[in-house]
Amino acid sequence: MANSSFGRLVLSVAAAGIAALAAISLFNVRGWRALILARVLRVGNPPVVVEAPPGFLPRVPAGFKVSVFARGFQMPRWLATAPDGDIFVADSAAGSVVVLRSAGAPGTALSREVFADHLNLPFGIAFLENFVYVAETNQVVRFAFDPKTSKRLGDAQHIIDLPGLGYHQHWTRSLAFSGDGTKLYVSIGSESNVGIESDPRRAAILVVDPDGKNQRIYACGLRNAVGISVNPQSGQLWAAVNERDDIGDDVPADYFTHVIDGDFYGWPYSYLGRHVDNRVAPRPDLVAKAIVPDLLLGAHVAPLQFVFYEADPFPPQYRHGAFIAEHGSWNRRLRVGYQVVFVPFANGVPSGEPVPFLTGFSPDPREKEVYGRPVGVTVASDGSLLVSDDGGNLIWRVTASH
Repeated sequence: MANSSFGRLVLSVAAAGIAALAAISLFNVRGWRALILARVLRVGNPPVVVEAPPGFLPRVPAGFKVSVFARGFQMPRWLATAPDGDIFVADSAAGSVVVLRSAGAPGTALSREVFADHLNLPFGIAFLENFVYVAETNQVVRFAFDPKTSKRLGDAQHIIDLPGLGYHQHWTRSLAFSGDGTKLYVSIGSESNVGIESDPRRAAILVVDPDGKNQRIYACGLRNAVGISVNPQSGQLWAAVNERDDIGDDVPADYFTHVIDGDFYGWPYSYLGRHVDNRVAPRPDLVAKAIVPDLLLGAHVAPLQFVFYEADPFPPQYRHGAFIAEHGSWNRRLRVGYQVVFVPFANGVPSGEPVPFLTGFSPDPREKEVYGRPVGVTVASDGSLLVSDDGGNLIWRVTASH
């Protein structure tokens, strides 16, 4: 009798399991069918960074030239130009922020100094008055410093805690101040490729006072807004956003958009407005509110830091436009990204499509081998464009050749 009862129990459990799987498969319960299918069909095509040929330089348009500004980093990522013209670099894998000085000789960083170390995956850097703000993966801190010399004057001061790490490269935390310096924006990526977050601060941009008070969510539904910056012409906050994986080679596009206080940008329930992602439980009320971004950059290009160009040396058509670093795809059959693109602006909004500017890092998009991966961009005090490359672990400098 006991064996017979046990056998019936096993059969009942098996039947229940089969019924549950059938229901998930048939009705896509809470998005599980679509999620499992997407993972099974995932395209895994990560790059292999190889040493570039002797004498390699990235390509730039006619009228520009490229040189190496600085070498010898473990993982150079976010770049920021200090008030005195020094260049701050988040060397994330080293856990440090490094200051580069040209010592009056433009073109090459002649000296470097560790500004802060023993940090937990530092990324975003921003300046306000006598402070340097640094975003680690799990917190924002600030350091008192001398804006005239970039010398640190004190230990780290805690500003806010943040949820740490995240899906793939979603450990980055980016910073930007409002034009009047009264608000600090902090971007935080999602914990998963696509899923409903338990922490509402994820896949969002926070806004907080410079002293850490009055923290709130500024905008949400932004899967991973790695690049954030305020447009100096319009005063609006802009973001370069990495969209989700495992839908297809060309869907959905990563994007570049201005960000409105209180708005929702789709993730995880939809993308690019009202295109529903059926891998999560539906929320038609939120999908109906999802904002369509300003400019599509292409699927899986992985836009990271960007900078608005307000200097004089580049030709006039570059004034007020944005340079965006694209880290490059890892889950697409033909490689895309691996470049810096330029987006022209007029009256505070994009006036054209993104145009390749710094290229040549992916010699053959059908192959895995790449020479570098752009991450950070900043405009130096002399108007040159600096680009960090965490594949080659160096910083490139682009100047107008005239």
